[in-house]
Amino acid sequence: MAKRKTAYVCTDCGGEFPRWQGQCTECKAWNTLSEVVLSSAQPASRSDFSGYAGQTSAQIQTLDTIDTQALPRLESTFKELDRVLGGGIVPGSAILIGGSPGAGKSTLLLQVMCAMAQHKQALYVTGEESLQQVAMRAQRLNLPKDKLNMLSETNVETICHLASQQKPEIMVIDSIQVMHVSDIQSAPGSVAQVRESAAYLTRFAKQNHIAMFVVGHVTKDGSLAGPKVLEHCIDCSMMLEGESDGRFRTLRSHKNRFGAVNELGVFGMTEKGLKEVGNPSAIFLSKNQVQSPGSIIMVVWEGTRPLLVEIQALVDYSQLANPKRVTVGLEQNRLAMLLAVMHKHGNLQMSDQDVFVNVVGGVKVTETSADLAVLLAMMSSFRNNPLPDDLIVFGEVGLAGEIRPVPNGSERLQEAAKHGFKRAIVPMANKPKKPLTGLAVVGVSTLLDALEAI
Repeated sequence: MAKRKTAYVCTDCGGEFPRWQGQCTECKAWNTLSEVVLSSAQPASRSDFSGYAGQTSAQIQTLDTIDTQALPRLESTFKELDRVLGGGIVPGSAILIGGSPGAGKSTLLLQVMCAMAQHKQALYVTGEESLQQVAMRAQRLNLPKDKLNMLSETNVETICHLASQQKPEIMVIDSIQVMHVSDIQSAPGSVAQVRESAAYLTRFAKQNHIAMFVVGHVTKDGSLAGPKVLEHCIDCSMMLEGESDGRFRTLRSHKNRFGAVNELGVFGMTEKGLKEVGNPSAIFLSKNQVQSPGSIIMVVWEGTRPLLVEIQALVDYSQLANPKRVTVGLEQNRLAMLLAVMHKHGNLQMSDQDVFVNVVGGVKVTETSADLAVLLAMMSSFRNNPLPDDLIVFGEVGLAGEIRPVPNGSERLQEAAKHGFKRAIVPMANKPKKPLTGLAVVGVSTLLDALEAI
């Protein structure tokens, strides 16, 4: 019997060490090293995936002899999911979908699989729930159940062996944390089991051109559970976000080899499962007809489309020695920078004020186009002067008080005009050369220009 070789891998950064130690020298985290098996006692058989088409010996080819025709993508019957994936499901791709408990991961995939099974060979592998539980959910959602193949199994070798006989075009593994490989002695969910199971399943999917969805759990801080190599070996990583008692869910891609990163899909949770939201901008805008200070609408760019969101700011006199600076959906350090810019170049001091900034609807804004909207919202709340409800604002603010242009400015303005907005304050470089019908656009170059335009 071959000697069992092991190593110790950091669960945070993926660093590998020959022996255990208390602190990872790569990321400086404590107590994050876990034992993994480098080579199993029994070498893998060459016929693990025997009997399935496409299992030939590897060959060296020159670059010009490789077929560059794009693989036809599979439609998932959900346009929002296809958008996040970059236009559809790529055969042979491994897609990781994570989310907190109750977000709707299994519900979404069950809806997709039941619909695709009507014209494709589909296999749903459940390791956490029994077949009866999945059937009860499908019955409650009124889904077609006659053509979807089901399997309740947690052993990866058994799953791949049965799948090689069934020859599906699309598979679901629910979830990777309960899968295990026979050669590894650690319990399911450990670093070694998750890493080896994911590598085994990904290799099987690519060799046999099977589109595979893998469900992953998240930790208490919202990141995917398991080693970082889990995100490296798959082709697409998505997160389904939303409160379990909330109405809407957002699906965002964090890694995609076949499409745009940070693409956003919006779903509504109903008693019949997840439904697509055709106009996401409408759900993030306030339904309140009364104008209130500190509220403003801006346009963010999510993946390949513009999205209208509402930013609210509350500025109030602080009773504390150190006033609070709280952001929800925005980076807190950027708020501190914007307050300094407002004081230096806008002659507006808020050092004795508590400042709270929130993005309505739970959207996370990571781009700098929200700078100007945040500043004007804080000014509106500080002066207790409401802004016009037909005003749209976007632009990046520099440390010198200049307003910098943002990408896709014309598309943002067109989205605002489509929703009935009449006025816009944008960077001078984003001002269109030809006037837009029904939308008066004001270009500004500095923060003072924007304040005067208000």
